[in-house]
Amino acid sequence: MRQYVCPNCGAANRTPDGKDPRAAKCGRCGGALFAGHPTEVNAKDLRAHRASTKGAALLVDVWAPWCGPCRAMAPQFSAAAARLEPDVRLLKLNAEAEPQAATEFGVSGIPALLLFKDGKILARAAGLMNADQIVAWTRQALAQVTA
Repeated sequence: MRQYVCPNCGAANRTPDGKDPRAAKCGRCGGALFAGHPTEVNAKDLRAHRASTKGAALLVDVWAPWCGPCRAMAPQFSAAAARLEPDVRLLKLNAEAEPQAATEFGVSGIPALLLFKDGKILARAAGLMNADQIVAWTRQALAQVTA
């Protein structure tokens, strides 16, 4: 059984094994648990995702609106979401709006990717990546944990 946080209302939702989580709806608000694109989060939302996501990983793009490489990576990160969901939930955290959260995770350069599993950071990377690189980096990092 996996558990995901609804990107619409923040409720934790379990999805049964053997059923495609991409088709799941939130038990509280009825919204889709996956939309095929990253979810914008603030520090509070990120804490909820870290605490309540079970059986899946979280990939967080730490970015800022003034950052050119961040803006260039945004469509690539979105394209990666369609390829990584539902095994990986993709989230976007604005470092300008949430500087304490970025500092808490030791982000010193953006764009930065943080990969979490069971609430803990598994891997981190900084710099512009295309969708293929994001997917490959994520899958490689997850494979090292399960190996």
